[in-house]
Amino acid sequence: MLPREVISTGALILRPPSHDDLPAIVRATSDADTARFLYRLPMPYTIEDAEAYLAVAERRWAEGGAEFTIADGDSGQYLGAVGLRPPDTHGALSIGYRVAEWARGKGVASAATRAVTEWAFDKGARRIELRAEVENLASLRVAYAAGYVQEGVERERARTRDGRAADFVAFARLAGDPGEAAEQYLPFLEGGELSDGVVRLTQLAPRDAGDFHAMVGRPSVSRWMLGPPPTAEAAERRCRYTGYWWLSGQRAELAIRDAETDAFAGHIQLVQVVPSIGQAMVGYSLQPDFRGKGFMTRAVRLLTDWAFAHTALHRIVAGTDVANDASQQVLRRAGFSREGVQRELFPRPDGTRGDDVEWLLLRTRPR
Repeated sequence: MLPREVISTGALILRPPSHDDLPAIVRATSDADTARFLYRLPMPYTIEDAEAYLAVAERRWAEGGAEFTIADGDSGQYLGAVGLRPPDTHGALSIGYRVAEWARGKGVASAATRAVTEWAFDKGARRIELRAEVENLASLRVAYAAGYVQEGVERERARTRDGRAADFVAFARLAGDPGEAAEQYLPFLEGGELSDGVVRLTQLAPRDAGDFHAMVGRPSVSRWMLGPPPTAEAAERRCRYTGYWWLSGQRAELAIRDAETDAFAGHIQLVQVVPSIGQAMVGYSLQPDFRGKGFMTRAVRLLTDWAFAHTALHRIVAGTDVANDASQQVLRRAGFSREGVQRELFPRPDGTRGDDVEWLLLRTRPR
C-alpha cells in the first residue's frame, strides 16, 4: 500500500486531488490534444466527470495505487495529474499523466513522472510500466526523459475515439535501473522541413500514405524493393510511425516534395542507424513524373548535409542493385564513392539475384 503523501520537487507540488481542483480539472481536460490521445475520457468533459475522477482517485489509493494533482510549487496553480494504477497480479504498477494546455512544453509531465516513479521505488515498488500511443510524441518524450526503457510495440492495443486501432509503445522502469534520460540521436527538423528552393523534405505523415502507397506499387519502383510492396494498411502504419522512429533514433522518414507545388514527388530515408559506429544507410524512391529533373540528387544532398550538421553520424552508406544505373548516378552526383560489391545479395522477382554495389559518404569528405 502506497502512503498518501505530498511530494515536492521544488518547482512542483504533487498532492492528492481535492474538490478544490474540480474547475481546473474540467478546464484542463477540454482541449483537442486531450480529446485525441486520452480517448477513454468523456468529451465534452463536465464537472460531473471531474467528480467521478475524484472517486476513481480515492479507489486507486485504497487499492494500492496513487493519484496526484500536479501543482506549481510557487503559486499552487493546477498543472495536471499523474497517477499509478494499482499493482497487477505480478506486482507491477503502471503510470499515466496528463498536463493542462497552459503548462505544456515546460517539462512538467517529465518531472512529475520521474518524481512519482522514484517515490514509488522508495516505497518498495519493483516495476512500473508506461504506455504511449505511437503518434503521441509528447507522451513518448516523457517516457524517454523520465528514464523509462522501451520494451516493445503493442499492435492495435486500443481503439481511438474515431474507432481506429492504435499501436502503443511499451516502456518500463525497474527499481534497479539507472533512470537516465535518453538523448535524442536524430533531432527533428528545425522548422519542420529541409529545402533548397526546388525540393522540400518534410517528415512523412499520414496525409502522405496514399501517395506513398501508390508510388511503391509502381513496377518501376517495386522492382528494386526487397519483398513485395506494402499494403495500403501497412503504408499508413509506416506513415504514422515516423515521429516515433525519429524520436527514438531508429530512422528518419521523409516525403520529397516539389517546393513550388507541394506535390508528393517521392520518399527518402535514413535507416539502420547505428550510433556506436556513427553510421546510417540512405534509401529513396521517386515518382516517375519527377525523374530526370535532379530531384533525387537534391534530396540526397539535403538529407546527408543535414545529418552531418545535426547528428553524430560519420558514415552514410547506400546499396544499389548493380543494374540500377539511375540510383548509382544519383549517389555519384551527391558525392558518394563506390566502395565495393557484394555478389548476389538482392533477390529479384524473376528468381535471380543481383549484385549489391556499395556506396559511402564520409563526414570528412569534401563535396
